[in-house]
Amino acid sequence: MNRPTIVLASTSRYRRELLGRLRIAFGVEAPQVDEAPLAGEAPRETALRLAIAKAQEVQSRCPGAVVIGSDQVAEIAGAPLGKPMSHSAALAQLERMQGKKVVFHTALAVAGPGRDALQVDSVPTTVLMRTLPRPALEQYLRLDEPYDCAGAAKIESLGIALVASVESNDPTALIGLPLVRLTAMLANAGIEILSRTEP
Repeated sequence: MNRPTIVLASTSRYRRELLGRLRIAFGVEAPQVDEAPLAGEAPRETALRLAIAKAQEVQSRCPGAVVIGSDQVAEIAGAPLGKPMSHSAALAQLERMQGKKVVFHTALAVAGPGRDALQVDSVPTTVLMRTLPRPALEQYLRLDEPYDCAGAAKIESLGIALVASVESNDPTALIGLPLVRLTAMLANAGIEILSRTEP
């Protein structure tokens, strides 16, 4: 009996590295999805919608696979924080986050096996940011260049120095792929990680 192929629907190197921690064979496909938020859409709902869209779009091209889609949207006081994509935008985000709580909604969708099979969840992480002087923020941005990260901080790197505390039930969610929840979803799809792990 052939086991289903696992495909990560993502262009993110962070998600590829996280999934690689499970030591399983997987393919990577770039999802063709418009990631713009909808008017009036809550950050958590944006993340869920995009995770589902990514997984389903790639599964339409890889119908025999189990496809993993994920998306993350940061939220401060009910408003979304996107990827800054520039130094000035990242600095503005970090200054806005000073001393405040930011919730990172990391959504996960596992499509397959089978066209109608879909598992969806969202794992929130609440981060309390430190209050730091502007030169420290500038130095951080120069060193880490987190311009493709929601909230302009790489928690797995020097971004940890920006943080006062982190609350989550999945330590990998903040980096972009909640592995605790993912392993349970894969088990539901008939894929037990420890029976497939490569040496």
